Amino acid sequence: MNVVLIVCGKTTDKNLQVLTDDYVNRLSHYCDFSVVTLPQVKNTAVSESVQKEREAVQIFDTIKDSDFVILFDENGRQYSSQEFAAEIERYQLRGIKRAVFVIGGPYGFAPSVYERANHKISLSKMTFSHQMVRLFAVEQIYRAFTILKGEKYHHI
Repeated sequence: MNVVLIVCGKTTDKNLQVLTDDYVNRLSHYCDFSVVTLPQVKNTAVSESVQKEREAVQIFDTIKDSDFVILFDENGRQYSSQEFAAEIERYQLRGIKRAVFVIGGPYGFAPSVYERANHKISLSKMTFSHQMVRLFAVEQIYRAFTILKGEKYHHI
């Protein structure tokens, strides 16, 4: 299964980027994984809805009609790590060829992106910076694959 993480805007914190890159590299042992960084939409003098719509255009330019799209969203379903691994396994068993996880901009997603999404996941009831969410998302995807392979990472 091909797994893609789409993120809006670059990570400016070099320490978070180094950690994220480490998990991205580790994931290459389990799946074809890539991160697509969309250019940041400048939020000067535009409303939240306009910014979300501009980000939506970029997201739709990146995803394919056949993609299974999962949004990281505060109102999504929360999973334990084991439950998330089971969800990834269900994607594989369903024959999903490309699972695309999306982390939106600071205001969330435009309604059209919510309509296109196949699933929504919340990492926590707490709010994290979008840069930290990237690290958490990649680490949890990595953890899910190690759980599925029965490796010890989950218990270290």
